[in-house]
Amino acid sequence: MPELEVNKTTTALVVIDLQKGIAAQPTKPYPAQDVIRNSAKLIKAFRKNGMPVFLVHVVNSQETMLKVNSDLSFSRPMPLPPDWSEFVPEIAPVPSDIVIAKKQWGAFYGTDLELQLRRRGMDTIILCGISTDLGVESTARFAYEYGFQQVFAEDAMSSMSADQHNAAVTFIFRRMGRVRKTDEILKAIE
Repeated sequence: MPELEVNKTTTALVVIDLQKGIAAQPTKPYPAQDVIRNSAKLIKAFRKNGMPVFLVHVVNSQETMLKVNSDLSFSRPMPLPPDWSEFVPEIAPVPSDIVIAKKQWGAFYGTDLELQLRRRGMDTIILCGISTDLGVESTARFAYEYGFQQVFAEDAMSSMSADQHNAAVTFIFRRMGRVRKTDEILKAIE
């Protein structure tokens, strides 16, 4: 794989669902705390370099949750705990961050994420977060269709199982962009 190059003027970081209610769940192949730690390193580097940081979280209520009939669904306590949608403390937003609230898996549908990226002249996004095969993958699929270049921070994302994570990374992300470790991305930014 060629060495990663990052254009600091056209690249944004998009962090998916590192919020208390989701990060509290067990994840694989990386524990949520490792995902949070690596994501926080990326956030710190982006902020230091004046690069945009987009923090995405699910903000739902019983009234706004999707009610789709499916063979497998999530079991969430209702009502959700009051802090369920709050970002984990390690990635708390600062005034320069752009916060995106979504109602479903992907960060583009029903939000102004694309508009905010384009207004800032961004053509590349680096993605991380939980869950690899749900929120991150759904966001990545939209980004691909919108023509964004993508880099996936493989060790700054995780899922409910290692198989789910690995399937998204191996069979989907490599077709839509470049998969790299956090340290490789940090080296390209510094």
